[in-house]
Amino acid sequence: MSSERIDWDNLRVFRIVAELGSMSAASARLGESPPTIGRKIDDLEKALNTQLFVRSTRGVELTEVGKVALRHAHVMADAANLIDQQASDRSQPAEGVIALATGDGLGPYWIAPRLPNFQQANPRIQIKMSVLEHTPDIGAGEADIGIQFTEPKNHDLISRRLGTLHYISFASAEYIEEHGAPNSMFEYFRHQCILHQAYVMQIERWAPKMSELKKMINFAFVTNSASSMIEVCRNGGGIALLPSYIGTVAPTLVPLELPEVAPIEFWLTYTERVWRLPQGRIVLDWLRSIFEANDAFWFADEFVHPNRASNREEALKPFTPPGPSAAG
Repeated sequence: MSSERIDWDNLRVFRIVAELGSMSAASARLGESPPTIGRKIDDLEKALNTQLFVRSTRGVELTEVGKVALRHAHVMADAANLIDQQASDRSQPAEGVIALATGDGLGPYWIAPRLPNFQQANPRIQIKMSVLEHTPDIGAGEADIGIQFTEPKNHDLISRRLGTLHYISFASAEYIEEHGAPNSMFEYFRHQCILHQAYVMQIERWAPKMSELKKMINFAFVTNSASSMIEVCRNGGGIALLPSYIGTVAPTLVPLELPEVAPIEFWLTYTERVWRLPQGRIVLDWLRSIFEANDAFWFADEFVHPNRASNREEALKPFTPPGPSAAG
């Protein structure tokens, strides 16, 4: 099929509908009537001789062919933007939207607090952050940049290991005063424990015998929300397994004097298309920088216990848990 048969305005509408998942939402953003939006999608599907969306009362969902078409539409739009940028005043700052997908820990608690500085330096770049429970499908256009906890296998993606999360146990001072603190993870079964739903699928990768141990533990609260875990733990609801850096976010939580439960690596993933975008490179460089900053030692390969974080030399010595005590 000749490219002259493709209406570029229809492709523009297609990208907006795919982003919003709704023709009515696209109508509101573009200022065009819903019938006009629907007609442009119909015309594009007719020109391509394929179905791009599955329509339902809940909105629209890309077909597999639609996902492929969206990737090409992104490339074409980026090429047009690049021509425009190179033809215009080069002194103008980069601008545009970059979609970032991450989990509900690193996104809200490490990335978001550092966004104001980024926004001040890059006022024309908008970061659209989505918090997902699953690994983002960057290749299918679910986001421009993803932070994920499984090593990417797609050879079309560029990936870089950002760091390691070190999971440890936290509790409130009130909980410890009432129930005591465990001397090892094998005493967890005596306590109320708080668990993130995502950890349930990861426990087999954690400390030795943790898979068997989980059958003995009383998980009093399981959720898919890190903020809910922190609040329940902060208010005396039990012992929470959280990344070590959370102690800087919720300083009233008490890190227990125990070794880490598990180290979990995480990766930054993106496509060549995103790397070619000026705003894409700026966001990627910024993300790498905030995980390499002086205060980002929590994500190094070596585990630093929060109780010894002020003395790095001492903190990096092999961890020796305390001996048994009467409290328990």
